[in-house]
Amino acid sequence: MTIENAIEKVGKILNGRLSTGISIRKQHGTNETYFPEILPDAVAFVNNSKEVSDIASICNQEECPIVAWGTGTSLEGNALAKRGGISLNMMNMNKILKVNSEDMDVVVQPGVTREDLNSFIKDKGLFFPVDPGANASLGGMAATRASGTTAVRYGTMRENVLGLEVVLANGKIIRTGGRSKKSAAGYDLTKLIVGSEGTLGLITELTLKLQGIPESISAAICSFPSVDNAVRTVIQTIQMGIPMARMELVDSQTIEACNDYFNEDMHVSPHLFLEFHGSEDSVNEQSKLVSEIAESFSGSNFKWSSRQEERNKLWKNRHNAFYAVKSKYPEHKAIATDACVPISELANLIDQTAKDIEESGIPGPIWGHVGDGNFHATLLIKKGNLKEKKIAQSIIHRMCERSLELGGTVTGEHGIGMGKLNFMEKEHGYAWDIMTTIKKTLDPNLILNPGKVIKSN
Repeated sequence: MTIENAIEKVGKILNGRLSTGISIRKQHGTNETYFPEILPDAVAFVNNSKEVSDIASICNQEECPIVAWGTGTSLEGNALAKRGGISLNMMNMNKILKVNSEDMDVVVQPGVTREDLNSFIKDKGLFFPVDPGANASLGGMAATRASGTTAVRYGTMRENVLGLEVVLANGKIIRTGGRSKKSAAGYDLTKLIVGSEGTLGLITELTLKLQGIPESISAAICSFPSVDNAVRTVIQTIQMGIPMARMELVDSQTIEACNDYFNEDMHVSPHLFLEFHGSEDSVNEQSKLVSEIAESFSGSNFKWSSRQEERNKLWKNRHNAFYAVKSKYPEHKAIATDACVPISELANLIDQTAKDIEESGIPGPIWGHVGDGNFHATLLIKKGNLKEKKIAQSIIHRMCERSLELGGTVTGEHGIGMGKLNFMEKEHGYAWDIMTTIKKTLDPNLILNPGKVIKSN
């Protein structure tokens, strides 16, 4: 039983769609942040569920690791082949299989990206709301339980995946959930697979919930003298029950980077990026209420727009903040991390994290989905500087410890991957042992994305 045997057998069934070339392996061994390059032994380009099933069966027999690969935009090393084996590129499985307009759901293959899906269904008056910023594959988004800028209103992938087709480690294909809006029939295996980061099964088909495109959409930005003022605006808005579609915080360091990257002239101070969905009257009313709340916390420099081109430009700044920051520090590597707490504790956690970053001397812009208590810190360390890397990891450790103390989680959307494994026991206690038992039941040979999520993997 060897990886070499598995590669030989898989190569025979893929007819030239398995590569051991160094350049292809490098493409599947890199990541967006600071994790070292880890190359798989081979890359398989699959076209359908049967091929995935056949490959899983072979790899299970040969005890060869399999790691699913989508667009490669994850930030915690989630799709790196930590123990070698075969990287399973799912991007040829990119068909939109069926749009059920009346029921507002869609069936897709895992390689479909969120932008491609929304482009395909917009003429039907529908859209898929989960928006992590990157044009990620929907299979990868489900695997990491992604969320993003619209989660405050529409929820995460957990709330928007109705059903799945999944290939298990032994090659068997199962279906979980379905197209009905609710079910009380047995264990919720859909929710179990969503967020499991490819450690329990390989997603080969998804049934997703869709939303109607709102009659009216309005977006705005507003600057504040401090992060605390911006977060307090968010808390009061949520407490008043105003149905926000997006509420994003961007600190002054990020604004400065975006100004340089996009040739903008935003006031260099913390900002909220806001969006409202609904009827024209409701959007106008919500916008007015939030502007009054923001002004009571010294918000200023309001810019509003209902025009799609201007809204797209505004959100382009927010979605590309990570790349703007990386561009500002070209000789640095980014350590991107996130945490999530109850929104009443968010200002406290951000303030303490910001103080740690300032005292460290390492650049560390902060932004996040503050409407649901989720924020991101991106620490920039000089390439090859082990001292700065150790300092950055210490900052992340304290941020995660505080998040747990405040009733939160060490990751709201990036997932565990390779970066947050050491916090799992403290966050989950004995429940982590239960996760390990589930993993070993579904994948006794531990071939699915080994080295992730569970302790003995």
